[in-house]
Amino acid sequence: MPAYLIAEVEIHDPETYARYRARTPELVARHGGRFLVRGGAAELLEGEEEPERVVVIAFADMETARRFHRSPEYREIAALRRKAARTRMILVEGVAEEG
Repeated sequence: MPAYLIAEVEIHDPETYARYRARTPELVARHGGRFLVRGGAAELLEGEEEPERVVVIAFADMETARRFHRSPEYREIAALRRKAARTRMILVEGVAEEG
C-alpha cells in the first residue's frame, strides 16, 4: 500500500532551510518518492493553527518511506531542517488503489 510522509514546517531560518530544500528532490526521487505537495497555498478549514508550510511525499509503501527517512544521506540534510525550522512529521499508510 502507498505511504505518505506529511510534514508541517514553521521556518525560522530561511537561508538554512533553502539549503535543505535544494537537496531533497534528488534524494526523494532516488528513494522512489515523489512530492505531492511542496509548500503551496494552504487554507485551514478546521483546527487551531494554520500551517506555514505543508509537504506531502508519496512512497510505494511504509518501509520504503522509512528507508528514506533513516538513510544516512537524509539524516545529514535533516540536520539542516532541524536547525532552520520547527517540524511536525508523520508517516501514514494510504489505501490500496482500486483497479
